[in-house]
Amino acid sequence: MPIDHKAAYDEQNIFAKILRGEIPNKTVLETDHSLAFHDINPLAPIHVLVIPKGRYVSMEDFSANASDAEIADLVRTIGKVAAETGADAQGYRILANTGKRAGQEVPHLHVHVFGGQPLGPMLSR
Repeated sequence: MPIDHKAAYDEQNIFAKILRGEIPNKTVLETDHSLAFHDINPLAPIHVLVIPKGRYVSMEDFSANASDAEIADLVRTIGKVAAETGADAQGYRILANTGKRAGQEVPHLHVHVFGGQPLGPMLSR
């Protein structure tokens, strides 16, 4: 069952403020539907966040409620970010946490693009 994202979305989350221009960012790429910018606390030499401009809480919300154009744009933006940062030449990881138990800290869908160093195993036991 799709999430009622209009009811669940927090307009005061940091990414909503970035999208409104209230908080500055180091933009890597901006499209009609997505914004990609450097993470302020990078966990790898290349650490870029890619967010949809729409009010989507999670991947579940986005995949159920976003338009085909928004979905295609987000996927293409991730690929362009990997190319523009040089991450594609050496290997990179994309990660989207959904829910608190998975480590999602901001209630706005965001995809991390990591690269620039060996990234190790996906999860530790």
